[in-house]
Amino acid sequence: MASEFSNGTNKNIMDTKLIKEFGEDILQYRLRTARHKKRMQYEDFDKHLIQLEKKRVELWMKRRNLGWEPLTPPIQKGWKRFFVLRDDVANSNSADFYQGILDKINTSLWSYRKDFLVRKRKFGKKTYVVKQQKLLEPDLNDFLKLDFNEREQDLFYSAFRMGKWTKLPIMYFVFSEPWRFVLRVRPNMITHVRMKDAQLESEIRKLDDYLNNNVLERRIDRIKKGHHKYKWWKWGKETKWNEKNIYKSKSITQIMDMINET
Repeated sequence: MASEFSNGTNKNIMDTKLIKEFGEDILQYRLRTARHKKRMQYEDFDKHLIQLEKKRVELWMKRRNLGWEPLTPPIQKGWKRFFVLRDDVANSNSADFYQGILDKINTSLWSYRKDFLVRKRKFGKKTYVVKQQKLLEPDLNDFLKLDFNEREQDLFYSAFRMGKWTKLPIMYFVFSEPWRFVLRVRPNMITHVRMKDAQLESEIRKLDDYLNNNVLERRIDRIKKGHHKYKWWKWGKETKWNEKNIYKSKSITQIMDMINET
């Protein structure tokens, strides 16, 4: 506030001196100082960068909405592994019920090897082990979005693990009967590819080269989001380690009742 007031006072004094020396007609020219001109140049350049960013987003959306075209003949690129119902479960009367759960928590992995082996160093030696794959273990927000009914919710139990970014314990839900599903490996066939526009790709490449060669990406980020190099996500109210966890030792039904009450 003080700086704004002082700037306004200095401006009034400057206008008074100009009026006394040249008359009131001088005010229509509004002569700018060298500092003001420099600041206006920076502002104009920032506006130019904003327009370039908007144009780049529009070009990206056009490229994304070009659609797909069939690939003839289809080609195989590696292998994919996913979960399916076990044979005895698939032939039972509850096959549709468990298939509905699997459709929501199924995961898929890709590998260039059919055996899904990955290289791992153990005791100084490089060995090959099978890549691990688990069913989806959603957190509380994702679990609510999956919209499980009460019967399906009874087959999940809650657990806690450390968050990757927040370094706080996060509650997630685990399916209690994973033995009902088995892994299946199938060839990863590519049947469709994205359509391409040569002129559109050229415009995107020119714009990216201009921004990258002049190191303008950081400036655009600062204009859009502020200087965020050392800024991390901050919780409104962080959970302390000594605070009591209200969801601990509660069943999934009790947790859902507590959420609905709030």
